Amino acid sequence: MGFELVISLPLILFILILALACYLLGKYRGRKQSSSQPQQYGPPAPPPQAQP
Repeated sequence: MGFELVISLPLILFILILALACYLLGKYRGRKQSSSQPQQYGPPAPPPQAQP
């Protein structure tokens, strides 16, 4: 007994288009996020002093 898996060409094309769309959307969001909030390099802020 053999098992045969049939995947149609439109399904393959749909998955490729969906993957490309997700890639481009993520790239766009990443570039937008990186330009809006620059990273601050430096020493961390000191912790607040404990009050007894």
